[in-house]
Amino acid sequence: MKIALIAHDRMKEEIVQLAMAYENILAEHDLYATGTTGSRIMAATSLQLTRFLSGPLGGDQQIGAMIARNEMDLIIFLRDPLTSQPHEPDIIALIRLCDVHKIPVATNLGSAEIMLKALERGELDWREVVHKEKES
Repeated sequence: MKIALIAHDRMKEEIVQLAMAYENILAEHDLYATGTTGSRIMAATSLQLTRFLSGPLGGDQQIGAMIARNEMDLIIFLRDPLTSQPHEPDIIALIRLCDVHKIPVATNLGSAEIMLKALERGELDWREVVHKEKES
């Protein structure tokens, strides 16, 4: 599975803690992250990630392009609901793409943990079927 890890500034520590707690699950997958989030996760874990630009500089759109090409399977985007984001239209577009392409997306720690546990149990294996259908 290809998994994107994204976090707003005030949520970066939470996503690092999440990556540490679920490192054994995440290590079995291809991981992607926006700029600083990816750097912080790699510094705190042994996980290897493909890093994109930071969100405001286009990282959200780079991940969105992967979603549109059916190259992403799960998005964990820890959003800060209490702080205005200058690139809010990009964030909304990313979540809309997830909805259009039926990509599971978690936007808070609770839903992220549920998604990672489901991933561990094989409950997201249906994404493999989607990949095969898109190839035909």
